[in-house]
Amino acid sequence: MAGKVFFSVSMSLDGFIAPESSTELMGRQWMELQRWVFPTRFFRENLKLGGGGEEGRDNDIVRETFERTGVSVMGKRMFDAGEQMWPEEAPFHTPVFVVTHEKRDPWERPGGTTFHFVNDGIETALDQARAAAGDRDVRLAGGGATILEYVNAGLVDEFTIALSPVLFGSGIRLFEGVDAGRVALEPVRTEHSPRVTHLTYAVRER
Repeated sequence: MAGKVFFSVSMSLDGFIAPESSTELMGRQWMELQRWVFPTRFFRENLKLGGGGEEGRDNDIVRETFERTGVSVMGKRMFDAGEQMWPEEAPFHTPVFVVTHEKRDPWERPGGTTFHFVNDGIETALDQARAAAGDRDVRLAGGGATILEYVNAGLVDEFTIALSPVLFGSGIRLFEGVDAGRVALEPVRTEHSPRVTHLTYAVRER
């Protein structure tokens, strides 16, 4: 049985998931947005940051998201930013399909991550991702424009937003340009933690 297509992102209270410029990634606002995930035990273990870390529901959600993911899909902008910032052992540990116009051979990293570059659009990338994922889920890792393309194409089953108590004022909005006339949302669950509120929705065709 095929798994779900989902995304999971952190979002500011005013609707932004990233600064406008990729050079600002890892800047103050972005670090505040992601503050909930950095102390978790699973995050620290996955990036080999040493022992320790916090348990609790935030940690469980990070671990559950990782464990359900058989393959990730991302856009070229996210890949370009991540290529500069990820450690040698990239944190995915699965195949990753990059939607791009660039022709490039697969890029294998230590720890089980191999980046595959797909030049034929989002649906071809998803078909290849589904085949590689088996019965596990396909995660749309980002960025915002790529996620939106999949939402507008009716190819997303579910998503979770970690709503952080941070205001950006400007940047990349998650749903800027969404085709609201064809997308309906069904609440699945709401979970609170001391740092964020996790909102999960199923996506239906309106």
